[in-house]
Amino acid sequence: MTITVPRRLVQASGGPRYAVALAVDALGTGMLRPFLLLYGINVLGLSATTTGIAMTAGIVTGLGCTPALGRWLDRGARSDAVAAAMLVRVLGVALLLAAPGGSPGMFAAAALFLGIGNQAWPAAHAALVTTVSSGRTRDAALAAARSVRNAGMGVGALVATACLAGGTPALKALAAVTAAAYATAAVLAWSTHVTAAAPAGQAPAAPQAPAPSMNPLLLANVVLVFCLNVPEVALPLVLATQVHAAPAWSAGVFVINTVVVVGLQVAVTVRMSRFPRHITLMAAGMILTLSYLGFLLATPLGHGLAAPVITAVSVVCTLGEILYAGSATALVAATAPPHALGRALARLQLSTGLGLAISPAVMTALATHGPATLWGSLAVATLLAATAVGRSGSRPRPHRPAGQPSDPAEGPLPGEGRATGAYEGRPEVPRAGVPSR
Repeated sequence: MTITVPRRLVQASGGPRYAVALAVDALGTGMLRPFLLLYGINVLGLSATTTGIAMTAGIVTGLGCTPALGRWLDRGARSDAVAAAMLVRVLGVALLLAAPGGSPGMFAAAALFLGIGNQAWPAAHAALVTTVSSGRTRDAALAAARSVRNAGMGVGALVATACLAGGTPALKALAAVTAAAYATAAVLAWSTHVTAAAPAGQAPAAPQAPAPSMNPLLLANVVLVFCLNVPEVALPLVLATQVHAAPAWSAGVFVINTVVVVGLQVAVTVRMSRFPRHITLMAAGMILTLSYLGFLLATPLGHGLAAPVITAVSVVCTLGEILYAGSATALVAATAPPHALGRALARLQLSTGLGLAISPAVMTALATHGPATLWGSLAVATLLAATAVGRSGSRPRPHRPAGQPSDPAEGPLPGEGRATGAYEGRPEVPRAGVPSR
């Protein structure tokens, strides 16, 4: 029986219930992100400084929990870990609703649990997808999940924006709906009952074996991940303070970024499956570098021309973002040994979270010194990161024991086919520990 591409991706992503869980969770996250800061200021009456510090502390603490998550994943947790990440955020939203006015402690606790859940989810999700699929099918499944997540977050953000006009009652109602969405997603994710059994012949203590060093990739990832905050932080800042463009241009850049990612993430990831993953990641860095130089050249063009040119260049930046998002996690999942997959993904999330946490401060600080400092510094740093990825990918790969399946970063596996051949309906072989669907 021929399996259609959408059905194949749904199965490779964890099954229909898990796909619904992803969509519901993304909708809740989209509703939460735009109003969390405003909730602390407008509903609880906290200062902007106090609110911002509490949110930053939550992100940093969440990053500190990723090593423990990695060890849990290496013991076989999959759907339980994803559900736990969602339930932690339910607790965070509940604390928001219970916090009395003028209580920074309750808001800080809420931000803490939200931060833990937000940082734990990506690694847990990637581990689950890696367990139920393999090779380039897994890469496409990770890309499809990102498209679903961006779409859900976009819809959630629109709902939140519409509710902001309703004042405090609307914000509280929005928080309650967000908690319900997280709880629903957690139940759906947990109900898939996906776990990972230890590979045949592996000793019970194997999860304690050292994980491979990925320092060049992780350091490069801290810089490359800045691209995710360019449409939300750097470009609105430049358009508002250096180009003096109308706010509609910033909104347009964000909408274009979301639509392009949702529409092209899977297609581009599948198309790039003919190339080694580290080459795709290096290409992402090169394209991002070119886009940063494009922003540098566009900024001095003046109010009438600068804004539309920057908007056009942002599409190039989004293409680099798509290549980055489609290859970074896939590269780690393909190269990490089974006994250290959880810790490898946790380390990647640690570097990703660190890059996302520091990028707003770095971008705003650089922007105060002019466009040459901002875009020139980002271009040089990104080019160096891309070069480091290319060099790390060209090193000899470690020898795998005989009989151990190969899942290399150097391109399609034998028998998987190229971009078109990986989705022709060939059945997946169920992995140990994963219920056959």
